[in-house]
Amino acid sequence: MKTKFSFRSIIFLLVISVIPCTSMAKTPKTTAYLFVYFTGNKVEQEQICFAVSPDGFNYKALNGGKPVINSAEISRTGGVRDPHILRCEDGKTFYMVVTDMTSSRGWDSNRGMVLLKSNDLIHWTSATVHIPTAFQSFADIVRVWAPQTIYDPAAKKYMVYFSMKRPDGYDIIYYSYANSDFTALESEPKQLFFSPDGKSCIDGDIVFAFGKYHLFYKTETVGKGIKKATADSLTGTWTAQDRYLQQTRNQVEGAGVFKLNNSNNWILMYDVYTNSRYEFTQTTDLENFTLIDDKVSMDFHPRHGTVIAISEKEQKRLLKKWGK
Repeated sequence: MKTKFSFRSIIFLLVISVIPCTSMAKTPKTTAYLFVYFTGNKVEQEQICFAVSPDGFNYKALNGGKPVINSAEISRTGGVRDPHILRCEDGKTFYMVVTDMTSSRGWDSNRGMVLLKSNDLIHWTSATVHIPTAFQSFADIVRVWAPQTIYDPAAKKYMVYFSMKRPDGYDIIYYSYANSDFTALESEPKQLFFSPDGKSCIDGDIVFAFGKYHLFYKTETVGKGIKKATADSLTGTWTAQDRYLQQTRNQVEGAGVFKLNNSNNWILMYDVYTNSRYEFTQTTDLENFTLIDDKVSMDFHPRHGTVIAISEKEQKRLLKKWGK
């Protein structure tokens, strides 16, 4: 962990560390959206960037498209990828997790992730998790990719799930529970999902809707696209559907699913990484998806990222800090 703290940052850390993320608080009315993403495979692009949108379709980059957090100050490798952001159950705390990786070192070069925490979307504290050091049973893993976080009501804890690969195996999606202050993983990783085809699966994204958990993931077979599995509980039995959900013949990855404000519509977006573009699709049932790229605009070129709904106050705070 390399973050340097000012006196103000230390006070901020002490304040957020004593506020339980699961304490009951009213979630603010959300009127806009925050898109967190990275932009490419060069180390200067493996950084966390923010963009905002008033409607979930049209996005403007903050900070002139430059990073809002310096990867060198929060990571072991000097770069981060695949940012995922979550609003906690208390309605006012935010967790973000990222892959601790610089791709220039090779796709089998990283062994961990970074956990970040904020209560204002501006100031973030961070901690690195190096899986082989934290868990000796995984000392031989060759990569740890695309972590994400979700609250598990059964365990009453925050679950971090991510893919890992052993030297002679395939990428499998594992899970572990974070500690109470979101600075470490407190439980040994267990298998969450393994692709029925026996091949690698990565980039898991889980949402709860219609009484079930929906896991969107990328297959690493011939299709290299997005499929879905469902379960009644996060650690229960996942049932996979044998069909691709992307609306293109090109290879895609990095599924991100979010619900539109005051609407029954959901967005499934993904990175068409072979064509250097993003696609947005819309659905009302998380089963049937319609391409809506003609409704979408962005003044930046994202890679794997996620979107959350934010309040007007939160948007104004972001614009005051990083707007034009």
